[in-house]
Amino acid sequence: MTYQLNSLQPNPGARRRKTRKGRGIAAGQGASCGFGMRGQKSRSGRPTRPGFEGGQMPLYRRVPKLKHFPLVNPKEFTVINVAKLAELADGSTVDLDALVKAGLVTSPKHPLKVLGHGDLKVKLTVKAAAFSATAREKIEAAGGTAEITG
Repeated sequence: MTYQLNSLQPNPGARRRKTRKGRGIAAGQGASCGFGMRGQKSRSGRPTRPGFEGGQMPLYRRVPKLKHFPLVNPKEFTVINVAKLAELADGSTVDLDALVKAGLVTSPKHPLKVLGHGDLKVKLTVKAAAFSATAREKIEAAGGTAEITG
């Protein structure tokens, strides 16, 4: 049997008639139309808004107050320690591009942050997005400067 566009129709039983609510007992959905007797959920319109928990503090307001939830927009940095900067030449300017050229940073995906682990003897001008307090102290103690870039 071949089907043609002008003779297509749904399978028997695939389409059911719409229930006519409130049209008497014999219709099966008379009077209260299947909504039960009285109460908030029997009224017209949406019974409650999405997320309403009957007056209890709802989940979307409870969650941020609890501990151990991950930060939504965490700050991510490419980090390097002061000990690695000690390998660079005295008096040079250090930024993310210079570190990539020197091979000290392999994946410069995020802004640079300098951490304070290790010792520094050379005088450097370090330009980074952030410094730890100890890193700033060690750079300035060696006679260098720590500049924050925007």
